[in-house]
Amino acid sequence: MQPVTPPPGPAHPQAPAPAPHHRAARLLRWLWIAGFAVGTTTHVADLVVGGADAYAGFHPALRAFWISLTLWDPLVIVLLLLRRRSGIVLGLIVILADIAVNWSVIAVVGGIPVWGAVDQTAFAVLLLASARPLARWFAHDRPTPGPDRHRDS
Repeated sequence: MQPVTPPPGPAHPQAPAPAPHHRAARLLRWLWIAGFAVGTTTHVADLVVGGADAYAGFHPALRAFWISLTLWDPLVIVLLLLRRRSGIVLGLIVILADIAVNWSVIAVVGGIPVWGAVDQTAFAVLLLASARPLARWFAHDRPTPGPDRHRDS
């Protein structure tokens, strides 16, 4: 029997294309990150423009909550970039608390745009619908430590 000669080409073939479910999970992760980046940008811009008087006219607890989102939103992003399931849990907590607060303010006090709460609610629906598949991907496809690790980024 003659030895089989490999076809010409690189010594190490390229890694196979990621499975479709990995591509979908990566897309979901980037949608989550983009949404929380919008939130981060919005709250940071409010603080840059409003300074110490950001959200003036609202109850101090509301002001504290909205200001705290300048920390919570980026923390969610970092955890998602690290593919931590805690980022999914924290993301859900943050968005659900944010829409609950915003819809309550709209209903009781007013003074904030309805379209923002509508957009946040639509984003929350996406998060709720995609949390479980994203968590499964994070759990089953964790990168292994070491220089030869394979990571879907």
